[in-house]
Amino acid sequence: MPVDIHSQVLVPAEPVSATPVKSREPAPDATEKARHERNLALILPREHGAWGLLLVPMATAAGVAFRQSANVFPFVLLLTAALALFWVRTPFESLLGIAAMRAETKEERSAVAFVTGYLATIAAIALSMLLWAGRNPGLWIIGVAVGAAFVGQALLRRLGRRTRMLSEIVGTIGLTSAAPAVYYVITGKLGVTACMLWLANFIFAGNQIHYVQLRIHTARVVGFRAKLARGWAFASGQLIMTALLATTCVLGWMSWIVLIAFAPLVLRGFYYFVQGPAPLVVRRLGWNELAQAIVFCVLFITTFALSV
Repeated sequence: MPVDIHSQVLVPAEPVSATPVKSREPAPDATEKARHERNLALILPREHGAWGLLLVPMATAAGVAFRQSANVFPFVLLLTAALALFWVRTPFESLLGIAAMRAETKEERSAVAFVTGYLATIAAIALSMLLWAGRNPGLWIIGVAVGAAFVGQALLRRLGRRTRMLSEIVGTIGLTSAAPAVYYVITGKLGVTACMLWLANFIFAGNQIHYVQLRIHTARVVGFRAKLARGWAFASGQLIMTALLATTCVLGWMSWIVLIAFAPLVLRGFYYFVQGPAPLVVRRLGWNELAQAIVFCVLFITTFALSV
């Protein structure tokens, strides 16, 4: 009977290595780090630029209002309430499962629920102290406007990407309403100056949003004509913004000297169309816009003080 020589080949046993086999599972430190980063993403607002859209109006309004009154405590209460309400949206949406990051495990839901309740309690206490015994009734009017703006933003977001820019602009109405609110709680006045502070900050914030979106969507566009073809809406907005600001000065709502605060914004916008080709670095763009916000805040407060 023929013998199959292949079946007779003996396979030598693999040598036993003294070195332990490395586990493919992630190291405990890496796992813990990933879990920590996920927990932060569930509770911290991801729209970093929105912090500036909230704080710049509050800073400009406070800089103007404190020249008329030293009523600091209501400002601290309003600042606390505004920050808590802005922050609580992220963990609340994570808890409801309507955000990009959702609380999935029992441990995550428990942590997110605690942060949500904690921030909501802080906001409720601060607002109660502001509104106690019928004080600051004008805040109810501003609050209704803010609520309507955020509801409108949520509805526009549901329509998809086509209304993304519009939804951000509508949301900005709510965030920049912090300016008249700050001016009101410090001075007790809700008049032309308060409205002017809102309008100035809304124009600034709206221009920033439009500029950032333009830079991102035209990162590979080169040449003046090509940029103008893609960015004609932004260029038109620059002209409308300039005309609107000039109108407020003609009406006497704002002094002409205050327009200096908007000069860097206008120059930055028009310079985009003539600048040479350069790679877009999103992080650098973000830092540049932060610098723009700080410059605007300082110039606005300074020029407003000089105009009085």
